[in-house]
Amino acid sequence: MIETKTVFFEAIDSMIELNFEKFHGLVPVVIQDHTDGQVLMVGFMDREAWERTLAEGEVVYYSRSRDGMWKKGETSGHVQKVKDIFVDCDDDTLLITVEQVGGAACHTGFRTCFYRRVVDGELVEEGVRVFDPDEVYKKDKKT
Repeated sequence: MIETKTVFFEAIDSMIELNFEKFHGLVPVVIQDHTDGQVLMVGFMDREAWERTLAEGEVVYYSRSRDGMWKKGETSGHVQKVKDIFVDCDDDTLLITVEQVGGAACHTGFRTCFYRRVVDGELVEEGVRVFDPDEVYKKDKKT
């Protein structure tokens, strides 16, 4: 099944030309859970991240803070398996529906990066943490 999907995604890449120039080499990517439609996160892709996402069937981003490729879940194991890809009318924004492995997309441990709601001018956390980020992202400490 993965091989068929990879071939399909490669065919998409040869047929679709995204407009990476509009945002200086990047396109915004909205990530949505394929089962319930909840928006999990927003990221960016450059051409390399787009091509890797198509080839691998898992979402790869261009990280502006890391200034390079970032495969979601490379540290946590919480990868995003591509289910569907939608391109907006201007060819400059993507909506990707995913299977979120591990139940959480946010590095803070919440299912979605949009776990805070503005209520009466204050940020109120909603939802529950799926994992403890201190445990998942712990660094090797020299003692």
